Amino acid sequence: MRITRFFHPEPLQVDTQIELSADAAHHCVNVLRLKAGVSVVLFDGTGKEFACELVDVQRRKASVEVMTELHIDPQSPISIHLAQGVSKGDRMEWILQKATELGVTDITPIITERCNVKLDEDRWLKKHGQWQKVIIGACEQSGRNTLPTLHKAIPLAKFYAESTNQSRIILAPTADSHFHDVAQPSTHGYRLVIGPEGGLTDSEIHQLKESGYQESRFGPRILRTETAALAALAVLQHRVGDLY
Repeated sequence: MRITRFFHPEPLQVDTQIELSADAAHHCVNVLRLKAGVSVVLFDGTGKEFACELVDVQRRKASVEVMTELHIDPQSPISIHLAQGVSKGDRMEWILQKATELGVTDITPIITERCNVKLDEDRWLKKHGQWQKVIIGACEQSGRNTLPTLHKAIPLAKFYAESTNQSRIILAPTADSHFHDVAQPSTHGYRLVIGPEGGLTDSEIHQLKESGYQESRFGPRILRTETAALAALAVLQHRVGDLY
């Protein structure tokens, strides 16, 4: 039987007893209905994970004994920073979940001209917390023990103004270059910009190219924003990462 994994937001140490976070305890007690004596795995998001045993299970909380550090490293050997145009509904959460499973290292939600999500600062902060939970859940399910960094949502112009040594790629269905030709092996990794529903405007693409981004298209068909992001990540991981 597969052992359940939980994220713990603080550093873990062998031979200590700790109380699970509120989210993990709720999932453990009320969803999975685990009992004392059951083995679980905890990871702290920094690349470390530990074999643990539930020792105290109550209605609203649960505690574990941290037994042994597990030396497992499922982290991808390449760095990929996904700049994803913010999408409506649960589409954005789906992208975050699957991008985490595919080994992305950084995610920046970008606000573009055709972005249909308009929020004030407090609601962006709340949305960031919701997205962070999606990423944690994807790490728990997929076996990742390092959380990808979820950056704050920022305007596209602020993102492409950032200094980077990574190879910079834009996906656009009208580009002359193919993704295969542009996405060459890079020792510094990649920055991948994906527009929202409706794509990036001609002006945005021009500004990105002026900032060193290479425009490319991904096959003969126009892909939805969520399809384009995940297809590109999968191809990069297959070519130079750890999908085989």
